[in-house]
Amino acid sequence: MTEVSQDGPVCRQAGGAAAPGEDWIAELTATGPVRDDALRRLHDLLLRAARLQVSRMSAMRAAVGAAQVDDVINLAADEAMVAVLSKLSTFEGRSRFTTWAYKFAILQAAVELRRHAWSHREVSLEAAPPLVEPRPSPDQYAEGAEFAAAVRNAIDRVLTPHQRRIALALIVDEVPIDVLADRLGSNRNALYKTLHDARGRLRADLAGQGYPVPPTRSRGGAR
Repeated sequence: MTEVSQDGPVCRQAGGAAAPGEDWIAELTATGPVRDDALRRLHDLLLRAARLQVSRMSAMRAAVGAAQVDDVINLAADEAMVAVLSKLSTFEGRSRFTTWAYKFAILQAAVELRRHAWSHREVSLEAAPPLVEPRPSPDQYAEGAEFAAAVRNAIDRVLTPHQRRIALALIVDEVPIDVLADRLGSNRNALYKTLHDARGRLRADLAGQGYPVPPTRSRGGAR
């Protein structure tokens, strides 16, 4: 039996239990007008999700400019559509299909907005220059200044040139990781691996000098 909700049809299994997304999957893998209508509704959903995410990123949105915002939203929705359709077989029904699909557009909108915001900004990938020495500070900051000097020294001494430029670009210059991956012809996972290895070397070196280092945190969400 099929009921209709605000997010589209919901298939009811025997005994009345809902099977979230079952009708969506059936319609998106059908042919003819049924699939065409499902694709239209899915794209509308993804557009709404992308528009919502862009509205949340006000600083990035301002950097992109109003003239390009609609292009970002539409591109994000199109890319999310491709991703959703390519991963239909991975949908396990643990949440509503619309909730599952929504996340693709949210992620893609954030990626596209950052990419557009950085499209005309220079990302220095040359050998990293020495970090600026700290200005003279009061005695109560002496310990912090000493630790900062130890970190700078470790960056120059224990990191490879590649690790150094990746770490400085991501941590110091705050270049979005997807933007840096594009500029380098690499991917997010490879850069995460490089950053992880760089942090490991720095932690080991600083710990060996007797400096307390915080416990390693999990990577968590991507920027």
